[in-house]
Amino acid sequence: MPQSNDLHQDLVVFDGLVISNWNRAVFEDMRTGGLTAANCTCSVWENFAETMRNIAHWNRHFADHSDILTKARSVADIRAAKLAGRTAIVLGFQNTSAFEDQLGYIELFKDMGVGIAQMTYNTQNLSGCGCYESIDRGLSDFGHDVVAEMNRVGMMCDLSHVGGRTARDVIDASKKPVCFSHCLPAALKTHPRNKSDEDLRYIVDRGGFVGVTMFSAFLPKGTDSTVDDYVAAMDYVIDLVGEDAIGFGTDFTQGYGKSFFDWLNHDKGHGRKLTDFGRVTNPKGFESIGQYPNLTAAMEKAGWPLGRIRKVMGENWLRILDEVWDI
Repeated sequence: MPQSNDLHQDLVVFDGLVISNWNRAVFEDMRTGGLTAANCTCSVWENFAETMRNIAHWNRHFADHSDILTKARSVADIRAAKLAGRTAIVLGFQNTSAFEDQLGYIELFKDMGVGIAQMTYNTQNLSGCGCYESIDRGLSDFGHDVVAEMNRVGMMCDLSHVGGRTARDVIDASKKPVCFSHCLPAALKTHPRNKSDEDLRYIVDRGGFVGVTMFSAFLPKGTDSTVDDYVAAMDYVIDLVGEDAIGFGTDFTQGYGKSFFDWLNHDKGHGRKLTDFGRVTNPKGFESIGQYPNLTAAMEKAGWPLGRIRKVMGENWLRILDEVWDI
């Protein structure tokens, strides 16, 4: 097998969820880490107008940093970015609040490059319920229409922060693959955000996808976790569902402080407090976006064959996205 750094430079590296404080320093760190592409959050609690402003900021980033950055609307765009030495950005939502009650907004956002949208973020919205909602009533009738429209325009449904009943309703309703872009197994640590073995099998058995996250609060060792512990969590999921339907979604929040997490962890950004993670840290050895090569090295250290490394580092993500985006 090639040496870790040589192998990493050769890989397609796709991160299923990054929500960092977007600026030139972060984009340069993406290049340092050899990141081919990522699902980058541009909307969480925001409504339509606020999300449009966020996308306008992103368009300015694409113009100002075109030497290292590009917008991706297709898997072909991602592969072209790899060849050009740029990082491809897939714009993504962690909520459908930006759709408001207008199905027509979904196609507008798709036209602007939004390729992935999470159905709910922690609590209830017009589509369904989140994992911190006290009663999960499942996917609403409007939510069924949202799923159908997302299928039609080629936008992936993400279920990472979604309640269990709502998630299963989406999996059953969608005619295209859906994903947990960033989650961990509840069997390793009990947490409202972690997914049961049954949930992980359910999504994969129906053509879906699992992106394993490294968020330390959800890992068994918490803030003492290392990059090796992250790979061990991936191994658990692989043993459960196989190596062809998983990738990774780090949930990097690089550059953000306490006020940002306070906003995330309150309902709609300003309502009741949902959770408190305490000190947010990343696993030792994978503490910054520039350290993606350490993840490849940890996979080699764990004895992963080259084919598995290629799949999990990015090729699996590209295959499933191509299936969803192909309309």
